[in-house]
Amino acid sequence: MKAYVFPGQGAQFVGMGKDLYENFPVAKDMFEKANEILGFRITDLMFDGTEEDLKQTKVTQPAIFLHSVILAKTLEYFKPEMVAGHSLGEFSALVANGALSFEDGLQLVYKRALAMQKACEVEQSTMAAIIGLEDKVVEDICAEIEEVVVPANYNCPGQLVISGSMKGIEVACEKLTEAGAKRALPLKVGGAFHSPLMEPARVELAEAINSTNFNTPICPVYQNVDAKPYTNAAQIKENLIKQLTSPVKWTYIMQNMIADGMTSYTEVGPGTVLQGLLKKVDRQIPTQSA
Repeated sequence: MKAYVFPGQGAQFVGMGKDLYENFPVAKDMFEKANEILGFRITDLMFDGTEEDLKQTKVTQPAIFLHSVILAKTLEYFKPEMVAGHSLGEFSALVANGALSFEDGLQLVYKRALAMQKACEVEQSTMAAIIGLEDKVVEDICAEIEEVVVPANYNCPGQLVISGSMKGIEVACEKLTEAGAKRALPLKVGGAFHSPLMEPARVELAEAINSTNFNTPICPVYQNVDAKPYTNAAQIKENLIKQLTSPVKWTYIMQNMIADGMTSYTEVGPGTVLQGLLKKVDRQIPTQSA
């Protein structure tokens, strides 16, 4: 079965999407529609902005979403049998598999970005990548710490990102290093994504998601909150709302896709991070960039 996967925040780069805009009329139309919906020319920031411009959550998230969704639209061979997206990428996956319209998907992503940025401004928080420990060890040590610190991204075996308060991450990195982590690397991110500190953003986004029409998708979407495939629109909505304060279970998504018959793995969007993560799970499945 053909799987198409969509990257999340961190995959952005200056110039992203410019080749699509210049070479595909449908892409140009979609980018201009996005400029109109957002109320500013995000294409200027994507094509000719600075890295600092693109690092702003309110720019990063819609930019990656646009690059991914518009790229999928230009692919003649795009016939997914299963899809998934890493964090933000789940919205791209839902548009690509027909569960959401392009316009509604973009509006939700922008509202999500603004809500997350606002939540990050309320309390200083961050994330850190923990390399070389079993998930259970990381989970147990995080649970022992009094400060807010939780597993946030189960990326692949031996790589788990934690999320929480500045103090919580500092303490966790010390304890996890003592426990044998090869690296405990603080990340340059705006805040504690996929943690309880995103609760204000979750509440805000829930209202927008509940008032948006979702369709039955053309193929299952493996969702971040539990790594299982869904085609029911109501369930997809519910899982999407939970996503902001729940961990991204990407390792288990890949394992479940393999168990369900995945034969090829195409990353649609900027970067090749997701291909690298799959190789840590199963090197036999062919991967490619769209």
